[in-house]
Amino acid sequence: MTGVTLEQVKKKYGNVEVLHGIDLEITPGEFVVFVGPSGCGKSTLLRMIAGLEDISGGKISIDGQVVNQIPPSKRGIAMVFQTYALYPHMSVYDNMAFGMRIAKESKEEIDRRVRAAAEMLQITPYLDRLPKALSGGQRQRVAIGRAICRDPKVFLFDEPLSNLDAALRVATRIEIAKLNESMSDTTMIYVTHDQVEAMTLADRIVVLSGGYIEQVGAPLELYERPANLFVAQFIGSPAMNIMPVTITRTGETTEVELRDGTRFEVAVKTPESDKGKKASFGVRPEDVRQAEEGEKYLFEGKVSISEALGEVTLIYIEGELVDDDPIIVKLPGIHEVKTGSSMRFTADEPKLHLFDENGKSYLYR
Repeated sequence: MTGVTLEQVKKKYGNVEVLHGIDLEITPGEFVVFVGPSGCGKSTLLRMIAGLEDISGGKISIDGQVVNQIPPSKRGIAMVFQTYALYPHMSVYDNMAFGMRIAKESKEEIDRRVRAAAEMLQITPYLDRLPKALSGGQRQRVAIGRAICRDPKVFLFDEPLSNLDAALRVATRIEIAKLNESMSDTTMIYVTHDQVEAMTLADRIVVLSGGYIEQVGAPLELYERPANLFVAQFIGSPAMNIMPVTITRTGETTEVELRDGTRFEVAVKTPESDKGKKASFGVRPEDVRQAEEGEKYLFEGKVSISEALGEVTLIYIEGELVDDDPIIVKLPGIHEVKTGSSMRFTADEPKLHLFDENGKSYLYR
């Protein structure tokens, strides 16, 4: 089993630094997902691990060996790209066998690995076909099978599902999850901008923004305890509702005041010095419910629009409590809501989040 270690890894293009001293320890057999918006540096970081991008500073180690100066072919990695990169004139079998033939593996070993990988990915019936005869999902499975045949120490996936339609993305994501279970001793690093892929596949997620790591943790840890406003709004769909507040009482629990003067407590400890300071209150749409008659409520507002999706109803609230984006409430089931009606909402105290004036969660201060 092989681990990957990044120590103060930097990347510059000319005078512009795009990765700023990345430190990360990936344990052997772990499935780690790099996630973040376009331009955050996630694919660049993956390509540096693969050896396809030079390192401007720091060290990358694979299986305890520093690989900064080691070519990609000697790093013991296999990479699956966004594009399938299959040879169009070769059969599926020959595409999967190509790397092993270059490495001068025996015919028997090549055949064993190709057929084992094909069976694992359920593409055995397609071994004699050309890529043009396959669907997009089947082609991506061939690309994954080719990587499996190399018997790598580390698997690298660079947005492998982004070229597939929605149905194929779900099906192929399930195949990758099964692959991870069947190859649990192999370390896997996966890049995506899709938080659903990150949440469903990862042992740990690395959230990147602007060339920095914002937070590293298990999927539910990031969902339930985001370290800052960026993670809070990037992980989860719809995004966490954020409302500006003023801290009116500090201590073991904190009282905050919304713009309309409504006050309530958040189960978060704050220092005395933060009394009177501006902060940001957060609550996820799915953690909000309609307040019962006479029940203490967190906020109220007028409904601008509602969307009945069958299993859930999304209610959009606009008003003085927020600046730009509306407050979104996600209620289970079907609810008939009149546009323009006033509604009151509440949530359980443990589900409430509070971020300081710099956007950092008070849970991590």
